[in-house]
Amino acid sequence: MVVDAALKHFGPGRRFYEAVVMDGTGTVFGSGKVTCRWYNMPFIQKLVATGQQIIIYGKVKELTGRLIIDHPEFEIVKDEEDETSIHIERLVPIYKNIPGIAQRRLREIIYQLLREIRDERLAPTHELVADFPRSRALREAHFPESIESAFASRRRLALDEFFALQLNVVWKRARYHERVGRVLGKRTTSLKRFYESLPFDLTGAQKRSIREILSDMREPRPMNRLLQGDVGAGKTFVAMAAMLLAIDSGCQAALMAPTQILAEQHYLTFCRWLGPLGIRIALQTGNRQDRNHLPLDGAPQIIIGTHALFFDSVAFSDLGFVVIDEQHKFGVAQRAALIGQGTVPDVLVMTATPIPRTLTMTIYGDLDVSLLDEKPPGRGKIVTGVRIAAKQSDVTKFVKSQLAEGRQVYLVYPLVDESETLKVESATEAFEKWKKRLSSHHVGLIHGKLRPEEKEEVMRRFRDGEISALVATTVIEVGVDVPNATVMILNHAERFGLAQIHQLRGRIGRGEHKGYCVLLTDGKNPESLEKLRVMERTSDGFEIAEADLRMRGPGDVLGTMQSGLSDLKFADFLADTALLREARDLAEAVLKEDPQLDGIHQKLRTLITGQTLGSPSLPSTA
Repeated sequence: MVVDAALKHFGPGRRFYEAVVMDGTGTVFGSGKVTCRWYNMPFIQKLVATGQQIIIYGKVKELTGRLIIDHPEFEIVKDEEDETSIHIERLVPIYKNIPGIAQRRLREIIYQLLREIRDERLAPTHELVADFPRSRALREAHFPESIESAFASRRRLALDEFFALQLNVVWKRARYHERVGRVLGKRTTSLKRFYESLPFDLTGAQKRSIREILSDMREPRPMNRLLQGDVGAGKTFVAMAAMLLAIDSGCQAALMAPTQILAEQHYLTFCRWLGPLGIRIALQTGNRQDRNHLPLDGAPQIIIGTHALFFDSVAFSDLGFVVIDEQHKFGVAQRAALIGQGTVPDVLVMTATPIPRTLTMTIYGDLDVSLLDEKPPGRGKIVTGVRIAAKQSDVTKFVKSQLAEGRQVYLVYPLVDESETLKVESATEAFEKWKKRLSSHHVGLIHGKLRPEEKEEVMRRFRDGEISALVATTVIEVGVDVPNATVMILNHAERFGLAQIHQLRGRIGRGEHKGYCVLLTDGKNPESLEKLRVMERTSDGFEIAEADLRMRGPGDVLGTMQSGLSDLKFADFLADTALLREARDLAEAVLKEDPQLDGIHQKLRTLITGQTLGSPSLPSTA
């Protein structure tokens, strides 16, 4: 009960309202009294008066022998005939502060709005939908009757979000399968010659993936398949085999890579393995010197390149098979531009970025998936270690010991040039220092600001062993294959993402020798240190991907181009795997019953056109 209240002043033009509240039992406040103060809020005197029963909430402090709460939240206990308050004696939502609207008033507004919501069932019959209408789920999410009902409402609303995503995925897949493609892969002459020329056997996963691709190519509909495999799993050889099947069917094949370095690496690899078979291979990037890489004895059968494949005038006479490497680095329009160069070509997209199955079902749910879950034999083991505030002399000593054994080293930095705002050593700064530290060895520098021909010359010298230590940025993240490079020193490792570190680590251990990945960090950020410990603990790309997803969420892991994922408010891709599968089954059932969404499920077309099942901002509960 409020036993005393008054408006008081403390200095010219400054005042506060003070109310003394007594606990009738004397068990809560000890002395039985607590003083509440509201500064520069004179309107409080119209709400709180002597004699009222009041419930207060806030942080108590002791000052000059008194217990005080500044700016407490409060609730006036009304008479029994008044409506039950939504602010007390229940789980209460706490919203993000909105300027100009008090928390109590915001709570009342949302409560009234939720009472006016009507049910409009968008999803088909489902046990969770039938037992828990959407209107009830929204009310329980904000004003739950219990903790259990709060969790149940979140799960119900997560189903709506997953359903909207999966409906789009299944719709897109169905539209693609309606197209009439070309039948390829009937002849396997070049593929058999390729197998016979290899000095090693392909892994079981590679052979299985090739069989899956071959089966797709022989169907009259266009292939749309994802080849997903960890770094070093041998995706390139699977792509070679698939492109040979297309060539034997009389059409051209193209491979698009995101960077010039990767495109050139692919070109050299293809020439090494397919050149002896008489396959005509061309390279097309933004570098005009690539025109020297055109076959002399006829039109190219395989064209490898970057974005230049659709920006420059490339003479595709009959493009029937398209491979897109590291496809997540291209936009939808870019991929479509290359595919549009052919006549309904078969498409194989590849990624070395492992993605948890739940995200694969969403991002690549419209594609058939081939998984490379084995690595070729003969690869060296990679040891990863986190070193906190390591001495430069110790790092240099270790690098020298590896160079003395004839190995090569990557020295990776997050920045190209010195930064005025970040206290981070750059690649160009470090290059000058490493030249002095390793004065008896050749040290190279590569980064994204070099001209294409300069980058290629540096990489050629590193591949040929002329350069022993390569100071680099993340430009070497994908596609660089130097078997003799066994050491990766990642400086300021906390500034790299998990997936990026995993890709960089994949540049070593590609030969028979043991590899070492050293993650140097100052160790000041506990979260960053936890991230790096994941890399130290495992080399399993899918385990790393799940850890990345858990730490950063799907929107950050996959980037803002993945529309819709960062907007999810209720769904948890790691915890709700079963619910995601249920949503997929529901979406498939809907389109089986109403393929064009022009019948009983016509309202669901709003989801396909980019609109989503809108959900109010979910509060926390207290």
